[in-house]
Amino acid sequence: MSTLMPDQAVHLKYGDWNGDVDACSVAGAALEYRKINGIKPSGSDSKKVTLLLIDTQRDFCCPEGSLFVKGAPEGNKKITEFILTNLDRITQIWNTMDTHWAYSIFFDAMWVDDNGDHPPIMSTIEADDVPGKWKPNPRIASWMCKGNYDFLVQQFKHYVSELQKGGKYSLTIWPPHCLLGTIGHALTPAIMWAKLFHSYVRGMQDWCEVKGVNPWTENYSVLAPEVTTFVDGRPLDQKNMNFLKTLLDSDAVLIGGYASSHCFAWTIDDLLQEIKRQDPSLVKKVFIMKEMTAPVVVPGVVDYTNAAEEAIKRFGDEGMNVIEDCRDLDSWLKL
Repeated sequence: MSTLMPDQAVHLKYGDWNGDVDACSVAGAALEYRKINGIKPSGSDSKKVTLLLIDTQRDFCCPEGSLFVKGAPEGNKKITEFILTNLDRITQIWNTMDTHWAYSIFFDAMWVDDNGDHPPIMSTIEADDVPGKWKPNPRIASWMCKGNYDFLVQQFKHYVSELQKGGKYSLTIWPPHCLLGTIGHALTPAIMWAKLFHSYVRGMQDWCEVKGVNPWTENYSVLAPEVTTFVDGRPLDQKNMNFLKTLLDSDAVLIGGYASSHCFAWTIDDLLQEIKRQDPSLVKKVFIMKEMTAPVVVPGVVDYTNAAEEAIKRFGDEGMNVIEDCRDLDSWLKL
């Protein structure tokens, strides 16, 4: 186990909206640290340990973010300390990156009422609301479906109906978040610093996996979209089998990030379902870092704390490892 701690490395701020990371200085610090401590490259690891961090981006992790998760700064502190104290044990770090455009099916700009007004942020749309109370914004038809507005109406109705059949959530109208190119899309400085430091110390790529770029569907889970077909049966999107293989090829998958009620939970759920299909014994290689996550809570509007707790309990009941205190890796990761 390495001894580098955040206060010895850089002034890391765990909920810093405006901070930046100088990759050159990180690389220089990593080179010096590697020489002093004799850290071996990830390629020499006899057991592959993957740290999967879900959506540790500024829009979720900073108070200025459009979908701030209140517990994220404290969770990011624990994630950062965990990385920097276990550099020699973590083989690779993957960050999922929630990535959207101005128009996505869960943003208000995609929907209008008869007056041309958009639905309120954090409201929900049910199948019975389409196309009566809410309908697709006619302005998007030219690029969404070559001007075929009738198809657009049918597809939006189909989409909301399929969501309800899936039994997760009704369609929630989220505030615009993680728009590609904005500061809200970027990883928080502390996570980015630790991730780069690990990359340069261990000689391992600083991997990211993008999700959410398809405007036709939600993508809470990095492993699968919420809806996979158009109303006429054509494929709309598909499972991310390549990344699924990457995870299952690891000897241990440690998972933290946000939010425990949404993207964190449904990524783990999709991983669990695939493990059940392939080999149920693989469930033991998954470690849920409970103190490195937090749920969506909007005071006076929604509170998904119970849903998150229920999901994590279910994963533990299914045989996954739920780690309450992640600090001493050697006490719970037996490889």
